[in-house]
Amino acid sequence: MKMELIIVAILVIFTAQFLYISSTTDAEYGGADGEAEGVIAELTGGTYEPIAEPLWEPPSGEIESLLFSLQAAFGALVIGYFFGYNKGKNQLG
Repeated sequence: MKMELIIVAILVIFTAQFLYISSTTDAEYGGADGEAEGVIAELTGGTYEPIAEPLWEPPSGEIESLLFSLQAAFGALVIGYFFGYNKGKNQLG
């Protein structure tokens, strides 16, 4: 019961911080790829050309988001299985 209260308190604190910051600032949440592209262009004066191209590019941003969320879900599934397996193994032995 104590652990659940701690988790709920942490979630409430982070949610309150997120809501406060997002309502009081004009911040835009962009990805790291766009930021890196800007920094590389600034450092090289726009002369940088990538040495490799992607093998396949998703046809739209929605498909790209879908693939990213499937990747995250699969990772969470693997991590959850690992923790569950270890907990079950510890309870038996």
